[in-house]
This record gives sequence, C-alpha cells and structure tokens, in this order.
Amino acid sequence: MRINKYLAQCGVASRRDCDKLVADGRVTVNGRPADVGADVEEGDVIKVDGKVVTLKKNEYYILHKPKGYLCTVSDDKGRKTVMDILGSSVGRVYPVGRLDYDSEGLLILTTDGELAQHLTHPSNEVPKTYVVKVEGRLTEADLNPIRSGIEIEGGYVTKKCRAHIIETNRDFTRVEITLREGKNREIRKMFAAIGKEVTLLKRTKVGELSLRGLDRGAFRKLSPAEVAYLKSI
Repeated sequence: MRINKYLAQCGVASRRDCDKLVADGRVTVNGRPADVGADVEEGDVIKVDGKVVTLKKNEYYILHKPKGYLCTVSDDKGRKTVMDILGSSVGRVYPVGRLDYDSEGLLILTTDGELAQHLTHPSNEVPKTYVVKVEGRLTEADLNPIRSGIEIEGGYVTKKCRAHIIETNRDFTRVEITLREGKNREIRKMFAAIGKEVTLLKRTKVGELSLRGLDRGAFRKLSPAEVAYLKSI
C-alpha cells in the first residue's frame, strides 16, 4: 500500500497532506525516513513525528445535510461545515462528493477512500436522485431537453438522465431527476438552460440508499449491508 494511502486510512490527514508530511521528513518506516510514493507492507512500523500510527477500521456515515453548510472538513472563511454537525463524537471522516452550500439532502461521509473514489468516479456512473423545485409551471415536454442532454454554461453537453414531474401548479413545479454524472452545479445549470431558476435542490438517493427516517441535520452509521451495497453499485 502506498505510504500516503496508509497514512490517510490511519486518519492522519488527506493523501495530499500526507505526501507533504513525507516530503518534510516527518514520517519514518522501520526507523528510516520514508520516501514519497513508497510502499508499506504488513509488519512495517510507521511513525509520524515519532509516534506510531496504525490502520483504523473504516467508518461510514449517512447525513441529512441542511442548507447553509459546506461539504468540506474545514473552511478558511469560518463558514459552517458538515463537520460542525457531526461534532466530536465522530472521528476524522470525509464527505463523498459535494452538495452546494444552498443544497440539502443525502451525504455520505467515510474514511474509506476506495469507496469514495468508486462512488464519485464518472466511469462508474453511480445514479444519484434529486428533488428539484423551480418557479412556475413546467410540463413533461419541457423536460425533454434535460432528459436527452442539454448544453449548459461553459459549453458542456450533459448526459442523458431520467426526469419527471412529481408536483406542479401555477406557482412552482417539483421534479425528480436522476443523474449518473456530477458536474459542478450541474442541475442548476440544466434548468437555467430551459429558463428556470432552481429554488430548492435536495439529494434523496445514492443508488437505492435513501434518506428514509433521517431528519434534516441528523446522521447515523451505515449498516454493513448498506456499505456492501454501496460498494456493489
């Protein structure tokens, strides 16, 4: 296992920051300074600043993120992050993917870098479902450009997706949409391309894992069966 991955799984820091620790000479393997990119094996003694670090069992959480929180571990501007919700009862975990500051819904947090990569890498096309609220009335025909792929700000053409209306009236329309990609602010840009502003964006599912029974701002550990499912999709 690469030294940066090992240190990250020990909860020392992110892989990038672990590379810097190694480059700064603060990491040793069996008493010798470690090299950036070095591999470590079972039985090796790894120390950071003279203290032995050992692998920890991965942790997995699901959080119902409210609006007004950043999906990051810390913020240099002092804004609230999802870690403020978790508090000191949870160790160092990392958000999987992003939800905008103004968006809410299902967020997975874990120490398992491989699972995070699996869920976010575009080639895996893991489906993520959202409920979107826009101003005014929409028809199913209005959603056809979004379903078939639409050019958004920056010239990117989105992939095909599923979308259908779940509620509509004179004042607003709610749409359920399932994507298999995750560009920055993609859904907001998709609706802007058909002349609609998103007033509410909520992620409700990752695959078939849902927020069922989890109030806004609440979190819980994922069960072993749920973790196995996420690794399988």
